[in-house]
This record gives sequence, structure tokens and C-alpha cells, in this order.
Amino acid sequence: MSLCIGLYAQDLTSAIRFTKSEQFDKADSVFQKLIQNEPNNCKAYFFYGENRLLDYFADSISNSLVVAVNQARELYNMGVEADSANPLNYIGLAKTAFYLGQDDRAEQFRAKARGLLPPYKKVKKIPNPQDYAYALAKIAQSYIRGGNVDTSLALPLLREAVMIDKTNPDIYIIAGDIYILAKDGSNSIRNYKLAQDYDPSSPTANMKIGGIYVRAQNLMAAIPYYEAAIALDANYAPAYRELGQLYSLAGRYDQSKEYFRTYLDLTRGNIPAKIRYVNALYYAKEYEEVIKTVEEIFAVDQSRSYMNRIAGYSCYEMENGDMDKALAYMEALFQTLSSDNFIKKDFTYLAKILLKKNAGYSALLQDTTRVNIELARAQRNLQNARGQNQARIRAEIDTLNLRKQSLYEQVVKANAEIDRAFEAYYQALEFDPNDINLMSEMGTNYYTYKRYGDAARTWEKLLDYGRNDVNNYMQIGRAYYIGKNYRKADSIFTVVTQKFPDYLQSYLMIARTYSQMDPDSKAGLAKPKFEEFLVKASVDTVENAKEMVEAFGYMGYYHLRRNNYTTADAWYDRMINIDPGNKDFLVRGYSGKANVWFMMSELAKELDDKIPYFDRSISYYNRVLEIDPNNQVAKSSLEYVNSVKKNTIAHINPNELRGVIRSNSGQPINAASVRVKDTAAETITNTRGEFKFEIPLSSEALLVSARGYKMKEVPITNSRVYNVVLEPE
Repeated sequence: MSLCIGLYAQDLTSAIRFTKSEQFDKADSVFQKLIQNEPNNCKAYFFYGENRLLDYFADSISNSLVVAVNQARELYNMGVEADSANPLNYIGLAKTAFYLGQDDRAEQFRAKARGLLPPYKKVKKIPNPQDYAYALAKIAQSYIRGGNVDTSLALPLLREAVMIDKTNPDIYIIAGDIYILAKDGSNSIRNYKLAQDYDPSSPTANMKIGGIYVRAQNLMAAIPYYEAAIALDANYAPAYRELGQLYSLAGRYDQSKEYFRTYLDLTRGNIPAKIRYVNALYYAKEYEEVIKTVEEIFAVDQSRSYMNRIAGYSCYEMENGDMDKALAYMEALFQTLSSDNFIKKDFTYLAKILLKKNAGYSALLQDTTRVNIELARAQRNLQNARGQNQARIRAEIDTLNLRKQSLYEQVVKANAEIDRAFEAYYQALEFDPNDINLMSEMGTNYYTYKRYGDAARTWEKLLDYGRNDVNNYMQIGRAYYIGKNYRKADSIFTVVTQKFPDYLQSYLMIARTYSQMDPDSKAGLAKPKFEEFLVKASVDTVENAKEMVEAFGYMGYYHLRRNNYTTADAWYDRMINIDPGNKDFLVRGYSGKANVWFMMSELAKELDDKIPYFDRSISYYNRVLEIDPNNQVAKSSLEYVNSVKKNTIAHINPNELRGVIRSNSGQPINAASVRVKDTAAETITNTRGEFKFEIPLSSEALLVSARGYKMKEVPITNSRVYNVVLEPE
């Protein structure tokens, strides 16, 4: 293995120190000079690439992973050209491939690096075991990605590295980082402390241990370690920044500002440091301070347009978010930054900003509907208006038309911004097409903003990703249902009945879906579906009472439409009897029965025969009002039935009598005589024994006779119906 020991080792050490203290710009400058002076120094390229990657991870808000990886990869390739026998730059290439999800390519680079190292058993024969151990540790580190690590691959390499070189603090730092990702805090701290033992003057290990306690939300335990880092190096700016962020999280804002002030003093005039301060403020949720500081940076350096990103995010996140300002920052970001520098969050935040900007969308649609209703009512009123009322109503219509136009324009604008939000979501999804959390968020927002079909289709995609329990299917089906795509809703709910046959709600939703497909119940599409539901629900009538009442209501209406009044009435009785203590069920049941009896009045041929039906209907509406005195529907319905009854009575002739004449065996008597006593007023029954005629005023009795029967005198009372039975002679 070639060791690439350059003439500028001191410069390389300084550059690495700048990287560790997060002074990435200063490190860049040293690396550039170092490479210019010694272009064959392969280690310079490797650590320069590390600097580019660590700069990204120190500020993943402002920086693009793709850009950072491309920059680092270019440096690693140059390092390979400088010395193809050194494994370090191949390890760097493995990292860059792994970060971009190119796992097979990363493994090829790792294998190449391992191939340049002698077998572990021959380690005592290599000229520089320190470089060998360090290379193993960096291969182990190359398995870290996105806060995860495969410890089965990384830890054996670290054990080998420690066996070869027990004194390299960098190896212990890497081990500590891997253990913390594996959620093994004890081993992580142990390795960080070993790193401190072998490099007592370095603040890095104390910073790392402090970070462990911050992650565990044990903020006070972290403070001594950050203070120890400062004690080791009073100019170690990152420790002040971390303490400032820590005290902010703890709500001790005065101390937080003091540490941040020291941090800024130490990095005075250093814009990158100020940017990292902005990031710390962002993570501490000091969003207003973020925006203020970004504007200060823009005042002296307009070139850092990527700062629009964190300003836009902060405008969105702060308590009283300013979505217009947030959108302006994001617009500036997209206009000034090259597409390679966009990150996934840019598009998700753009989407969320646009949606939150239109949080009143549902209310806007409701206002539009209300104004249209008011306008239609005013236009109807105008047709019946006279004189001054016409002028008043026309003025009202003019006002409503202006309001309607304004709302229309607002809806058009809102729809355009909402559509743009979902376009941004899809752009975010291009970064990771398998991001199920993002797809779920999209589905939820599609639903919130009344794109029900899109919500259903988005959630439907998640079925293939394992989100396929009963709730997932029902969510999809309901979205299709509300979006009035009843065929798709039915297909989804049917799948639920097949996969989860005991899930009752799916049967109810199928019945509801068919009811919507046949809203007037003309075809009776939902009848067999509700009947199937009732069979399933009847296993527990107490638990399922509410849903069963809904089914009873449909069945009652179905039979009412077909004039099956007795059957309809029986369904409403079931509604009343399923839970006699439930006021809502009683109100619905008695309201249904009242409607049935009112409709049954159509069976009566004679006006006076309708009255008992009206009275029965009225009695049920009164029952409803006894239960719920403020029920406006019952009140208006009762008023209507009373008015119909009154109108019917007004059309009844008080002097017209009618009835049926029968024998004592119940047979109708044809051609029977029905005559008013002491007058000539007489009528003859028809073949059904029926008679009807108008009698003189003050008539006292009817004389009823027929051949072969005894005549019968019947006193005239207030009744208008006289059914008489004649005895044979």
C-alpha cells in the first residue's frame, strides 16, 4: 500500500482541523493550495472530498446532497488518478455511491479498497499499520446512510481496526458514531471517551458525548461536555453554537443568546459561520430570528440565494406563519438556484405553503354555495315583487352578483395554487418514488382540499407498500364514495368484504353506495344490500343499533315509494322498538310513521275518509314534538298536514251522506232504497250496495228498504257515513 506522504503534511493537518471545527471554507482554501502545490497528494483529495460531504451534512437545509456528492466524487476520482494504489479514495467513491442509493456500485468500490489492503492475517508485515487501520474504519463508516447503518458489516471492520491500531482517536470517533446509530449509547460514550484519552486536547469527543445527551433530551447532562470542549479550546466555535441551541431548547433564552453572541463574535465576518448560526436557530425553532438573520446576510451577500430556503421554511413554521412571505422566499429560491441544488424539502415546503395559504378553501366554497342560493332566492322574489320592493331586490341582486364574481375569482386563484401544490408534491416524490409517508401526506391533503378521487388513487398506491389493513381500504372506499365515483367505491368495499368478512362497516358502505346510485330508490338497487347488512348486524343489535336504524329508514322509504304502507310502517316500528330509550331513534321512527300515514290518505277515495289518516299523521308528529320540542322539521311538517286537513275539510259537503247497505250475512244489497223520512229525497244502491246523495237541511232520519228485507229507520246524526244491515222478512 502506497502511503502518499507529502511535503505539506502540516498543511494537511491544518485543513483537517478546520474541517473538524466546521470551518469548511477555510479548509477549502487550504486544500486548494495544498493540491496546487502537490497535485499528487492523494490524501489531500480524499480529505478535501470529506470536507465537501461534511459541509453538506452540517447544513443539509442550505446544501444539496447531489451537488455535494458530485463535488466529492470528482475529488475522489482525482485522488485515484494521483495514486490508484491507495484505498482511501475508493472508500470515498463507495460513500458517494451509497449516499445516492447505488448500493451495488458502492460495494464494488469497497471491494476495490479491500483488495488494496493485505490480508488481515499478514497485518504485522505491512509497513504502516496505522493507515491500514484507518482505511478499515473508513470502510466501516461508508455503511452509514440516512441515520442508519448495517452493524453486521461495519462493526467487524472496526474491531479489526482497533486490534491493529489502538491509539487512533478517529477510529474510536467512527465507532462511537456507529454505536449511536445502533441505539447503543453506552458503547458510543465508551468509544468517545477512548478517543478523548488518545487525543486529550481535542474537543471533538466531548462534543459528540454532549450530542448523545441532547438526543436523549437530557439537556442538563449535555452541558458539562460542551463546557469541557470549550475548556480544551476556548475558540472552538461549534461548542458555543451547540450550547446556544441547547439553552434555547431548554427555554433559557437569555443564556442561549449569550452563547450565540459568543459564537458570532468568534466567527465575526464569517458568513458560513453565520449561516450555521441560522441553522441552529432554525432547529431551535427561533423562526423569527432566522428570518431576521437571513435578511442581514442578504444585506452584505446577495450571492447566497439558497438562504431563501430556510427563510421560506421558517415563515411557514413560525406560530403566526406568513404564507405570502414564505411563498415569496420560495419563489426567489426557485428563480435563482440551479435545479441541481434543489432538495426534496424545497418541493414539500412549497406544497405545504401553497396549501396553508389556501387553508380557507372549504369556507370559500361554502360561501360560494351560499351566495348562489341567496341569489336564486332573490331572483325568485323579484318575479313576485311590486313597486319599491323591485328596486330594493334589484339592488340586492346586483350586490350578490358582485360577491359571486369576487368569490369565483378567488376560487379560480385558489384552485390554481392548490393544483400547483400537488405538482410540487410530485416533484418531491421524484427524489424518492417510494416515500410512503409523502404519498400518505399527499392523499390526506387531496382529501382536505376536496380532490377526493385523487386522494383515493394516491392512497390506493399505498396498498402495494403494505398499507393494506381494513382501515386503509375503507379510507380509499370512502374517498371514492364522497367523490361520487360509486363504481370504484363499490369495488373497494367489496374487496373489504372478501378480505375482512366480519367487518360490518363495509357492508353498510356498499348499501349506502348503491343507495347513492339509485337516489330515488326507483330501481331498489340498495334493498338487497341493506338486507344483507341487516343479517350481519343482527348478531348484536345493541352494538349495531345506530347503523341498523339507518337500514330501517331505507327499507321504510323503499316500501313507502311502492305504496306498501303497512310494510313501511312496520319498518318504522322496528326503528322505534330497537332502543326505546334513544330519543333520536324515536324521533326518526315517529317521523317516518307520520309520513306513512299521511301518504296512506291517498288510498281514501272520499275526502272525509282521508281525515283519519291525517289525524294519525298529526298524532305521530305530536309525539315527535313531545320528545324534541324544538324539532323544526316536525313543526313544519305538522303545519303542512294540518293545512292539508283543513283544506280537505273545506271541500267536504256537510249534507252529502254515503254508506253501504248489507244483509245480515254481510252481502251487499243491490237496488236497496235509501230515502229521507218525510221527503221525496231518495237514492238506490249500486251492485256493491253503495249509496251517496245529498239530503235536505234539517233531515231527521233515513228509511232503508229492499225487497225481501224489513225496512229500517236510521236517525241522522253528525256522521256522514251510514252503513246499514237489513234483516230478512
